[in-house]
Amino acid sequence: MEHGSYADNSNATFSLTDEDHTLANAVRFSLNQDPRVSFCGYSIPHPSDNRVNIRVQTTGAPAREVLKDACQDLMMMCQHVRSTLDVAVADFKLRNPPKEDEDTDMK
Repeated sequence: MEHGSYADNSNATFSLTDEDHTLANAVRFSLNQDPRVSFCGYSIPHPSDNRVNIRVQTTGAPAREVLKDACQDLMMMCQHVRSTLDVAVADFKLRNPPKEDEDTDMK
């Protein structure tokens, strides 16, 4: 849910349900990398409330678009980490084949 002004779309607060510090901090990091962002931060209204509020203030760009771009950048970072990990695991398995007496059921 977006809380903002129709007159000034460069400032908005986005409320994400069923999320916590894990996603909010990653999105905040990604937003802070964008030169269009003048301020961003997040808060969790109450520990028992599964909701995160992310505040975005930009230098003029629509806050919704900046948040969308930050989420896409975050997805690309995650895909890069995943592919790097997959390559490292495959390389490790090639260099360290299982010995005959080891259990091969573990993968």
